[in-house]
Amino acid sequence: MSQSNIFILLILIPLTFTQSVRGKECVCDLKNSDPVFPEKTLKNVETTSVQCIGTITSEKMTDLDILVLGLQQRIKQLEENVIMLEKEDDRNLYGAVSLRIIELESAEIQDLLDKLNRTTQNYQHLGVQTAAQLEDMKDAMAELEKFDNMQVIKTNRENQRVKRNLEQCKEKLNATAAPPTVPPARCGLGRMISVAGPRTYSLTVYSTSYTYGAWGRDAKPAPGDENKYWLVVLSSSNVYGNFIRQYSTLSTLLLGIGPTDTYISNSNPTTNTIQGPNMVMYSNALYYNCYYTYSVCQFNMTTRSVSTVALPKDAGFNNKFPFAHLGATYTYTDMDFVTDESGVYVIYATTGNFGNVMISKVETSNPPVLNLTWSTSLYKGTVTNTFMVCGVLYATRYLDKEIEEIFYSYDTKTKEERFDLKINIKKMQTNIQFLNYDPRDHLLYVYSDAYILTYELIFQ
Repeated sequence: MSQSNIFILLILIPLTFTQSVRGKECVCDLKNSDPVFPEKTLKNVETTSVQCIGTITSEKMTDLDILVLGLQQRIKQLEENVIMLEKEDDRNLYGAVSLRIIELESAEIQDLLDKLNRTTQNYQHLGVQTAAQLEDMKDAMAELEKFDNMQVIKTNRENQRVKRNLEQCKEKLNATAAPPTVPPARCGLGRMISVAGPRTYSLTVYSTSYTYGAWGRDAKPAPGDENKYWLVVLSSSNVYGNFIRQYSTLSTLLLGIGPTDTYISNSNPTTNTIQGPNMVMYSNALYYNCYYTYSVCQFNMTTRSVSTVALPKDAGFNNKFPFAHLGATYTYTDMDFVTDESGVYVIYATTGNFGNVMISKVETSNPPVLNLTWSTSLYKGTVTNTFMVCGVLYATRYLDKEIEEIFYSYDTKTKEERFDLKINIKKMQTNIQFLNYDPRDHLLYVYSDAYILTYELIFQ
């Protein structure tokens, strides 16, 4: 055995070395002085880790959030019903019926409370059990670390620390530039500085069946409809839809209870049905891209009648100017509809403006009319979504699977454009097919790969 080989072995493992000569042969006896590596302990740690991951999942935590949210909404609804009964009680049939409704709602709230208590107790038990398992794993890993003679773990920790420091440094260098200041006289808000959330994150009653859709609230509801939520799924080829589903509260939407379906047409697709996931509800009417045309459709939810107004003849439709990023194209998103404090806008692109974004105010008369129009220098194919706040258009783009960035703004009052915004939206799914701002609660309503979410806009 050469001296260099012996030297390498002495570095790698503690050993005792003896040499004897038998005739012309040199025999080396190597004995490892380290204790035997506890392979069984390592396997136990791996098994426990898998069990912990399976025990506490994001789905379970979402279930708990839904229960709490549902309970809050039902209690709020009950309080409103009691106030209404106190104001309008005629001591006759109306009062008796209202009281019976309140009794039924109280019973449902009690059921939700019981279910919440049971779920909470189960999670507390899981938490205690998992905490104990984590402590055992921590002790076992401390013992296993003694066998790390090459100090791989220590080096890895140092690498992670350096990586975190680099990320923090990068965040400071890429600090968010201040978006355009919106004068308070226009809608009472300061400038938008960040996006918080998600506040809501759930699958709908359709589970993962339909990856394209939209949801939200009426930005200008009729009296009595303030708590309603609407949901549209593109049930045909992820492109076409023909009905609107409504729920009385957010909790009933999340739980899939008591929906009301309003059909634009019995067949899908056909004339005046929905094409693409971009739509909004305003003053009891749904605004969307009419099937196979460059027209805006206005569907009255009460009369079930459809009125239309055409965009310019060179406006893109049928996938000519859709939203997109390098990794994907969001099909049939040629038109985007947005709401803000002043009403409804349609966002599109034209060949005359070289595929750049156009903004047109939609007057919500019957039939609708296109009013003021603004031209921008933002190429629509680089955008994934748009929304409007106080007359300022914001555009998003895809950064990666976890982050969507608000990078652009256009002020319709001053005509100022900015491309240097850096406001991040933390995604729960890879793609966002629909996004709209609700001026009533300052939330962004998002439909993302079959999930519905809300995010809160933070203003200075």
